[in-house]
Amino acid sequence: MRSVLNLRRGELVEVRSLDEILATLDDRARFEALPFMPEMLPFIGRRFRVAGRADSTCDRVERKGLRTMTDAVHLEDVRCDGASHDGCEAACLIYWKEAWLKRGGADTRQPESGDPDSSVQAAIVSADARSIFTSTRASDEMGTGELRYRCQATEALDYTSPRAAGQKHSYWQDVRCGNVRWHEAVRATLVERFNTFQQGRGGTQYPPLGGSGTTTPTAALDLRPGEFVQVRTRDEIFQTLDAEGHNRGLSFDREMLMYCGGTYQVLKRVTRIIDEPTGRMIPMKRDCIILDGVVCTSRYHGPCRRAIYPFWREIWLTRAPATAPAARTNGEGSFVGFVLTSALNMMARRLLGRAQRAHLPKSSR
Repeated sequence: MRSVLNLRRGELVEVRSLDEILATLDDRARFEALPFMPEMLPFIGRRFRVAGRADSTCDRVERKGLRTMTDAVHLEDVRCDGASHDGCEAACLIYWKEAWLKRGGADTRQPESGDPDSSVQAAIVSADARSIFTSTRASDEMGTGELRYRCQATEALDYTSPRAAGQKHSYWQDVRCGNVRWHEAVRATLVERFNTFQQGRGGTQYPPLGGSGTTTPTAALDLRPGEFVQVRTRDEIFQTLDAEGHNRGLSFDREMLMYCGGTYQVLKRVTRIIDEPTGRMIPMKRDCIILDGVVCTSRYHGPCRRAIYPFWREIWLTRAPATAPAARTNGEGSFVGFVLTSALNMMARRLLGRAQRAHLPKSSR
């Protein structure tokens, strides 16, 4: 069964019944190579808003930029809880093929079939649904005995396609489907072109990242879910990073700058996640925190809608009262100001170079 709904952000949809979904799956519990995971069963029969189309998605397996896919969306706050993947705590936003959904109409009430427990139990006793559960483990082809996992994140190269060489993304298609507003598309296009120019000439990209420490400090706050924290300022965080922008192996990304100075609740401590390139379960050796509502908005990595939770070191945070102001310090800085400063610096270097050459003997020019 193939269903193309051309869904837009904000539309109300209902997840189809178990039988309807099973009719779309192959013997590996996939439709168009996208796995239907056991963690998706509790959402069967329930209604959700579309969070955005998944036409473009970031590549965290080979890390070669954006990839494309068709007829898939993300639903608001519908994330994998890792229950069938030995408790992976990455909390990834789930991909949904439009064939697994139908428009929900104007009625926002949950239908009778929306009992999550009944959907899971029905799948457990169904022989046709057995592959949904068995497909979460990779076969041990090398005979090493090492357990590896399969999920939507690890299998991304199977159901997405690479962009053609030199192909640039047009943000206007994201405007049409409601993924981004027009002014966000304009800004993203300008930033992308500026950073491409800067990369070509070896200049600093926007927003700039810092870090020059040879040793990176740590802090032990022993944060717990529900506690309020304030993200430190950009400069304070940069002082904890090495020259590669890491603190004890954990990177601080440009997408995290927008949250500097803000106050948020701790969602959870992360102790284990599945490594997307290998499928191995990785224990987190050091403090690793997820903040509620703090996600990657892909302002600087193309129009990906995965809304991945960034991981935070405790040294990047301070405890804060629930009444603390939520104002941010704008860790990104002004884009216009950064462009003007870069242009002035470039002009100054050129003028200096000309002046130096003018004072050289003619035989040395």
